[in-house]
Amino acid sequence: MNNMKKEHDYLICIDSDGCAMDTMNSKHFYCFGPEWVKQYGLEDIKEEALKYWNQINLYSKTRGINRFKGLAMGLEWAKEKGYETEGQEEFVAWTKEAPELSNPALLAQCQKKKNPCMEQALLWSIHVNLAVKEPGMEQGAFYGVREALEKMSPKADLAVVSSANAQAVEEEWSKYELKPYCKALLSQEAGSKAECIQKLSALGYPPEQILMVGDAMGDYEAAKKNGVWFYPIVVNNEKESWQQLQEEAYPKLLHGTFDREYQKELLDKFERGFQKTL
Repeated sequence: MNNMKKEHDYLICIDSDGCAMDTMNSKHFYCFGPEWVKQYGLEDIKEEALKYWNQINLYSKTRGINRFKGLAMGLEWAKEKGYETEGQEEFVAWTKEAPELSNPALLAQCQKKKNPCMEQALLWSIHVNLAVKEPGMEQGAFYGVREALEKMSPKADLAVVSSANAQAVEEEWSKYELKPYCKALLSQEAGSKAECIQKLSALGYPPEQILMVGDAMGDYEAAKKNGVWFYPIVVNNEKESWQQLQEEAYPKLLHGTFDREYQKELLDKFERGFQKTL
């Protein structure tokens, strides 16, 4: 965990893609989806495949899902369309059972036993990482992120908790000069978001003084699993969400008035945000 040490009484965990960084749509539109179609030979059903990919990764409650879990869902969908890859069943099982879902973990699995689907998944993931570095892919942070981090960091320890790969998280948070506000940058290599929150909370933060900020249902589930609060960055309302975080939710956290009633209010708004995108 980058040797993180507890300095304040409050901990705020922040997701990266689609939450703090305005990178999620472009990455899926131009990298994840197209590389999936290319790697698994889905050109004949490309339009339908990309529509499904964007639906599960951007416009539904599975938004923000780990890339390999998303790939497994895509491959199961393709199987129903008559496109099955050798070794697919074993790969799907790995995405459900493995403690770590990352390129290094998948490479280790590939080295144990030959599996065409897993090998293609690794190549797909590598190609995605290369594609997101192409010129024109840079988007930056959402409006209000820097201001919120500036306001929260003097009284709370901030940590990025992301399912993206470590190199991408490090590069983006450094490039846009947001890294100095954070005590740690935790990515897919550090484990699931729930595991990362658990590790961070073990440093001595009371659950009621921990907040997970995210834009996906998986972020909420990670917070819920650890018994900590969740603040949603609502899809297509990111600017307003970040403003509300620093002006309302963060003060409530400090003053002990971030309660179940307020949590329900936020979750209802979160749900309505997904309904508008469908």
